[in-house]
Amino acid sequence: MRILLFSLFLSIGLSGCTDPVIELDEGAAIREIMQSQEQAWNRGDLEAFMQAYWNSPELKFVGKSGIKKGWQTTLKNYQTSYPNKAMMGKLKFDILQVEAKAETAFVLGRWTLQRAEDKPSGFYSLYWKKINGNWKIVIDHSS
Repeated sequence: MRILLFSLFLSIGLSGCTDPVIELDEGAAIREIMQSQEQAWNRGDLEAFMQAYWNSPELKFVGKSGIKKGWQTTLKNYQTSYPNKAMMGKLKFDILQVEAKAETAFVLGRWTLQRAEDKPSGFYSLYWKKINGNWKIVIDHSS
């Protein structure tokens, strides 16, 4: 009888867990992508770093100079701001929050660059969408 009751409570409890499980899996996928971004940046490979972004003229990057649109524009801005590996330094993302649903996600965190002369840092908020089955950053607000 105890086993039957335990099984009943377990099945009732798990039946309401489908969305959180999806969120955890999707959040883990996004964390993996961001880890790949860190690795690409730290190799000095901006084009590989940019693979997490939606390759579209509609991509939005919000920074201290305002809103910029487009994947190519974002890549060019990174190349201008970080022309060599010394300027790029070593990137570290600290992910503070991930809220993921089936097709959209929000990530909040802190970035830090360790360079020979300084250690700049700031915060970011990323809006992600699943596009053609792949998570892509569609809006990046970094400061």
